Amino acid sequence: MANPIEIRRMTEEDADLIFQCFTEHGIRKPMEYMRKCMEENRTGERITLLAFYDGQFAGSLHLLVTSCYPHFAANGIPEINDFNVIPPLRRLGIGSALMEAVEALALERFGIVGIGVGLYDSYGNAQRLYVRRGFIPDGRGSCTRGDPSFREPMCVRMTI
Repeated sequence: MANPIEIRRMTEEDADLIFQCFTEHGIRKPMEYMRKCMEENRTGERITLLAFYDGQFAGSLHLLVTSCYPHFAANGIPEINDFNVIPPLRRLGIGSALMEAVEALALERFGIVGIGVGLYDSYGNAQRLYVRRGFIPDGRGSCTRGDPSFREPMCVRMTI
């Protein structure tokens, strides 16, 4: 049986499809954000990978060439960002396929990759996925919006 999961880079034609599908499934991403992502893909600031399951849009993630997190930015560590799999298509290997593709791309181009993970319970599946894939906390504590001086724990930055 052929693999039902296809991973490819985002094209300009994909913005409307992604916006519509995310909206239908309660994933709030404004169309302006989609346009910003496409522009950053054009300039090379961002690489957006899309997943399709049996030809149906299933999810996406981004690789920020320059992270907003100061430690990653200062050390040339690109950051996996904004990882989404459509809820009814979760637990089918789509997230793992996206992660495998972005890790391979980042490791080939940069030799390292990082990710920020939310500490809320709704991020539990992602937290486990990242650890299983070999990501470990960077040892700099938690931070909010890339700034470790904030006290509210929102995410831990991890590298592989």
